[in-house]
Amino acid sequence: MLKVINISEIIVAIALIVSILMQSRGAGLSQTFGGDFGGYYTRRGFERFLVVFSVILSALFIGLAIANLVISSRGI
Repeated sequence: MLKVINISEIIVAIALIVSILMQSRGAGLSQTFGGDFGGYYTRRGFERFLVVFSVILSALFIGLAIANLVISSRGI
């Protein structure tokens, strides 16, 4: 069981890295301080999907990490 959780945690980590790297640049906090401010920016379409997908993957990664900790501490 621990092997399955470890492998799935690696897969989720790689997917999370890819989904974060695919998000558009310049849409963060740095644009507020130094970049051109074009007004309120709403994410639509694929950008919104990437943000939601990244949040889901991060929650799944945290859940898998906690499950890994619990199972490894019990010795199952």
